[in-house]
Amino acid sequence: MPDTDDARRAYWTQQFEDAYHFMFDHILPYPVQECGEPFVSLPEAATAAGVEVLFSGAPHVLGLQRLFYLREGQIEGFVGAAREMNQRGWILRVEDGFRTRAIQKHLGRTPTVFDTILRSVMWELRGEVPSAEFMFRRCSAMVATVPKFGTHMSGSAIDISVVWRENPAHEVDRGAPYIEMSALTPMDSPFVSSQAQHNRREISALMLRHGFVAYPWEFWHYSSGDAYDQFLRRTGKPAIYGAVDWDPVGNQVSPIDDPAQPLNSEAEVRLEIDAALRRLAAA
Repeated sequence: MPDTDDARRAYWTQQFEDAYHFMFDHILPYPVQECGEPFVSLPEAATAAGVEVLFSGAPHVLGLQRLFYLREGQIEGFVGAAREMNQRGWILRVEDGFRTRAIQKHLGRTPTVFDTILRSVMWELRGEVPSAEFMFRRCSAMVATVPKFGTHMSGSAIDISVVWRENPAHEVDRGAPYIEMSALTPMDSPFVSSQAQHNRREISALMLRHGFVAYPWEFWHYSSGDAYDQFLRRTGKPAIYGAVDWDPVGNQVSPIDDPAQPLNSEAEVRLEIDAALRRLAAA
C-alpha cells in the first residue's frame, strides 16, 4: 500500500468502520455468563511472583487512580507473560486496567483524548465537522462507548507498553507510543516500519501464549475470557467476564444491569464536539 495521505485516510476509514461493526454486530449480542471472579492487584501479583513489571504513573480521568486489576483467573497468564518478557530482555508496562463506569464514561470526553479523536475524524472528513452520530461511531472503536464491549469494564483487559529491561526509558518499537490515534493504531497497520510490525507480532504471540488476545484495532490492548477473546478465537463459548461494578471493600463484582446502554448520549457527544472546536480554535 502506498504511504500517501489518501491511502492513510482510506485505511483509517475502512479499519474503523470494521471496528464499529465488530462491536455492534458481534460483541454486543455475544453471550456472557459472568463467573463472578474477584479482582487481584497486578502490582501485588507481580511482587509475589518475583517478576519485573512497570505501571503507568500518568494521571487518569477526573484525577482518579488507575486501577491495575485483572480477574483472579487471569493472574497466572499475566505473571507468565511478564516473566517471559523479562527472560527476553523486556519489561511489561501496564498502562491501564479496570475502569469503572465513571472512568469509562469520562475517558473519551477528556480534552486530550476527545480533541485528538476529533482532529483525526476531521482529517478523515477533509476538514468537515462530524455529526454527533458519526463521532460516536469513531469513539466506539477507540474508547468503548457501551459497557458491553468495554472490556476494561469487565476487568479482563489491560493496555500495555513494552520497554527494554536494560534501559526502561526506551520502548520496544511498535511504531508509535501508547496512546496513538491515527492510521498507525490498528495492530496490522501497514504504515509502521517492518521492525515495528515484527515487534507487534512478537508481543502479540507472546501474550497469546499466556491467554491474552490482541484487539485488532489498537496495538496496545489485550484481553482474555471476555467476548473479544471468545469471538476472535472462535471458541463458540460464552464469555465468562462481562461488564461489572466492583465493590473494592468486599472485592465483589456484580454484572452491570444495562450493559448495552451507551455511556454518553448523543446530546453529550454534541456538546463535547462544540467544546473541542472552541479549544482547537483557541490553540
